Amino acid sequence: MSEVELLKIAASVLALVISVVGHEIMHGWVAYRYGDNTAKSMGRLSINPLRHIDPVGTILVPALLYAFHAPFLFGWAKPVPINMNTVIHNGGYGAAIAVSLAGITYNLILAVLAATLLPLAYPPHSLVSAFVYLFLAQSVMINVVLAVFNLWPIPPLDGSQALHFFAAKMGWRSFVEAYEKIYPYGMIILFAILFTPLSDILFAPVGWILKMILPG
Repeated sequence: MSEVELLKIAASVLALVISVVGHEIMHGWVAYRYGDNTAKSMGRLSINPLRHIDPVGTILVPALLYAFHAPFLFGWAKPVPINMNTVIHNGGYGAAIAVSLAGITYNLILAVLAATLLPLAYPPHSLVSAFVYLFLAQSVMINVVLAVFNLWPIPPLDGSQALHFFAAKMGWRSFVEAYEKIYPYGMIILFAILFTPLSDILFAPVGWILKMILPG
């Protein structure tokens, strides 16, 4: 394995861990701002990645995607525990929506920041600068993919949570009741989409966002 390949693996792993761990921490941090200290009391607002790593989502899935030469990497960390009843009590359904979208917001901000810094790291002149460039490039791609993926309105993804609380805020009771019936089948639907051409359609916004934030 070449030095460039090793650097790319290391850069990808670091970018993925920062992306998925920060995503989960932001859910807990916004919930904490609305009076829910569940995540804080369990030590899940820590930046220590070992507290957040999920063996499947943070290690196995990204490793398999890399091994099978997937066009991009994505994964997830252990969900941060949140008492949404406390959040809603203190801030209403708007607060619940904010908590639901906190991780996606973090990923988009990180992607834009990495895309802004990327031209400054090119061209690389050493192994260190090459690592920095690869890390920034992977950060852009991984965070955009995570943001788009989590926006899908399929349980248990963040988009489904935001849609659920938005419908509740609007008083669409029949929609909420019908939507809740989908939850037990969410993972089945999700994996069915991921392994069909429909995923290409749902991941299409990744390309649109990359065109907007990357330098021409």
